[in-house]
Amino acid sequence: MLAYHDDEWGVPAHDDRTHFEFMILESSQAGLSWRTILNKRGGYRRAFAGFDPVVVATYDDAKIEELVNDAGIVRNRLKIRAAVSNARAFLRVQREFGSFAEFLWGFVGGKPIRNAWTELAQLPARTPEAEAASRELIRRGFTFVGPTIVYAHMQACGLVNDHLVTCYRHREVAGPGR
Repeated sequence: MLAYHDDEWGVPAHDDRTHFEFMILESSQAGLSWRTILNKRGGYRRAFAGFDPVVVATYDDAKIEELVNDAGIVRNRLKIRAAVSNARAFLRVQREFGSFAEFLWGFVGGKPIRNAWTELAQLPARTPEAEAASRELIRRGFTFVGPTIVYAHMQACGLVNDHLVTCYRHREVAGPGR
């Protein structure tokens, strides 16, 4: 958890592979602890072709059944099916916007929202930006992308900086002069 916090969480991501990875991981986490998902991250990487949406979009019922029996991931049929259908929707968004990252960054005006929380209790579970992104993702055929999941994705991929102001990472992920 510490390495994830120190090296990844909140770092602005503009590449689609990272966004697809976190889409799968965040939607798989619904109802579970993030620690559980991080512990299974290697299993997810293997099961979902290194988080390649082109490959995952080709998964059929037989592959889904294989994954339901894979102890290296959360074996929830609905979440696995969501990952496959979301891969297909992800590719449609890429075609339309040039990249999924470009599409998602549009909900925050193209630059990270830098919050100034002083206590963990201040962090919201969802925001108007996450609600708008969630609605649009659902409209475009995504599933398991409610506003809480989308906000967790936005935090993970640095669309929002929710490190506490007392955390050394708050300033680091904001970049110079911010």
